[in-house]
Amino acid sequence: MVSNTQQFDRIRRRKKATNGKANKRVRRKFGTPKFPVHPEGYNASAADAKKA
Repeated sequence: MVSNTQQFDRIRRRKKATNGKANKRVRRKFGTPKFPVHPEGYNASAADAKKA
């Protein structure tokens, strides 16, 4: 038989993982916005510029 502490720890871990699953999915999807690597006005002769 499993101890009460171990049992409740498992239950808490399971509930924490399942709570707000839809919100977590949305946040993952919209978390980091797409942004241009080299925005307008970027110096093309800079050291990290893309090679032509």
